[in-house]
Amino acid sequence: MHAVAGFLLLIIKESIFGNHYNIRQRTPFRFKPVMHMEKQQDSLKQLFQQEFSRMVAVISKQFGLQYIETAEDIVSETFLQAAESWGMKGLPANPAAWLYAVAKQKTLYHFRRNKILAEKVLPAVAAGLEKETEPEEPDFSTPNIQDSQLQMIFAVCNPVIAAEAQIGLALRILCGFGIDEIAEAFLTNKETINKRLFRAKDKLRDGQVKMELPAEQEIGNRLDNVLRVIYLLFNEGYYSKTQNEVLKKELCLEALRLGHLLTGHTATNLPSTNALMALMCYHASRLEARVDGSGQLVLYEAQDESLWDKALVAQGDHFLSISAEGNEVNSYHLEAGIAYWHCRKEDTPEKWNNILQLYDLLMQTNASPGVALNRAFALYKVRGRREAIAAAESLDMQHEHFYHVLLGELYTTVDDGKARSFYEKALAQARTAAEKHTIEDKLKRLPTS
Repeated sequence: MHAVAGFLLLIIKESIFGNHYNIRQRTPFRFKPVMHMEKQQDSLKQLFQQEFSRMVAVISKQFGLQYIETAEDIVSETFLQAAESWGMKGLPANPAAWLYAVAKQKTLYHFRRNKILAEKVLPAVAAGLEKETEPEEPDFSTPNIQDSQLQMIFAVCNPVIAAEAQIGLALRILCGFGIDEIAEAFLTNKETINKRLFRAKDKLRDGQVKMELPAEQEIGNRLDNVLRVIYLLFNEGYYSKTQNEVLKKELCLEALRLGHLLTGHTATNLPSTNALMALMCYHASRLEARVDGSGQLVLYEAQDESLWDKALVAQGDHFLSISAEGNEVNSYHLEAGIAYWHCRKEDTPEKWNNILQLYDLLMQTNASPGVALNRAFALYKVRGRREAIAAAESLDMQHEHFYHVLLGELYTTVDDGKARSFYEKALAQARTAAEKHTIEDKLKRLPTS
């Protein structure tokens, strides 16, 4: 079998059935004179990820969410056939069109076969069913794909599904991630993820959830939940505890892609949607600068600004401007405003005064220990260490290592003994090797006497 087919079979089997394979650890060799195999692998993986979600959405929209697992199976079989065919004949001129054509054939065959089974092999069952018309082939036109994906977003983010399961189902159905990738993102095992997804799909069936946009009077509340899931999905990548930096970035980029789908539809292109997009663009712009060549975290102050993605910063500015057109101001607006100032590297009083004011507003609209902790750091930059120490010590976050890191930072030069004590507590609670390395580095810089 051709090398591309062998690779594609790995991607499909591992994305669908688990045992995800790290394609970047394979020895690269040339597929074409001007293309390394790694580049070809990445493009095929990307093709699988984006087309899997599109095709599942279209088939599920046509036949109903009760057939969502059938849709997954049909799309999986389509990609397996692609692996075999493309391995012998090479990539077609339009791979997506090839996939759609095969998926149409497999979908029609499946539903025709099941109809014959019900009518001829199981007549007792068929007698109780309404006579079905001949199934139509799936419509893989661009407008229908976009509509189907948008409707699938609202279906997956339906409140009948538990919040944690919504994120897992979004990663699987909306983003095309494999079971192993989802398990790695959540730092759990495949069995847990499979059970979570199974229960979520059961909820879709039992709740008779339909693939449709909510009614106009309901779309505001339903959109709030959709945005929350996308926000959590982005955070799952940006603050993930996994060591897989590629996976972290892919999670963030998928959240951005889902946000773009929402801004592309009039009913969901609202100020809150644009505010969330601005927030994600600003944070995503600094992804490359957050980790050095050895995989260690690079703190904000030490980041190389030349590594920031200026195009994403400009997109963030664009979305933030649009988000201000309405009368609504929510936590996404405020967080996006804070992220805006963090994309301006100059350490000026104006910058930190604005950030502190935004945190003050955020404490009024969406107070949380995390917000209060970040506000304490902004307070330090504006009013000094002692006032910030008082604000930080009033928080009850003894089991959060970031709390101890902040107090270690604030007590440095004020009381180096206390600073060391807080850093040591943070080191004991840190969850990843990168976090531990950063804290150890701070400890080394403290005076020894």
